[in-house]
Amino acid sequence: MVRFYMEKGTHRGLYKSIQKTLKFFQTFALLEIVHCLIGIVPTSVLVTGVQVSSRIFMVWLVTHSIKPIQNEESVVLFLVSWTVTEITRYSFYTFSLLNHLPYFIKWARYNFFIILYPVGVAGELLTIYAALPYVKKTGMFSIRLPNKYNVSFDYYYFLLITMASYIPLFPQLYFHMLRQRRKVLHGEAVVEKDE
Repeated sequence: MVRFYMEKGTHRGLYKSIQKTLKFFQTFALLEIVHCLIGIVPTSVLVTGVQVSSRIFMVWLVTHSIKPIQNEESVVLFLVSWTVTEITRYSFYTFSLLNHLPYFIKWARYNFFIILYPVGVAGELLTIYAALPYVKKTGMFSIRLPNKYNVSFDYYYFLLITMASYIPLFPQLYFHMLRQRRKVLHGEAVVEKDE
């Protein structure tokens, strides 16, 4: 992303230049849910599932599918947030596995999210919002009545409901990370409810 911006001087075309890598790695993240399920990592399946499915949704059903929004500034917001978050998180995991975790990596893992998480969520919400007029106009992914299955689905309203779902979900995930931060950086005992 940095190389693209340095060469082009703009964010326009950034998504197109990184989309294959983005799609591969974000889809591959489904393994993180499997790792939680089989106990390789001691993380909540629910928390991981929400985060991974949210990203896959943003990559495939929003940004990939709705070409007119690929050059929105909001796409850059979530891409930069996701990238810095993943570099920090996987550095943390790698050094932890090697039993040589530098304090800075640990500190970054449990502090960068304080800014990156809200910025990423803002980018996601603004991108979905930017997609709404196109989705409404084209009726994409929508099923209208009458049809032989007698079922209807409106992707426009689905996106609105998805945006509204961030209201209860974001605080839960954000405060979960804050509790983890207190536990790891300050050694406080954190009582977690069974998810």
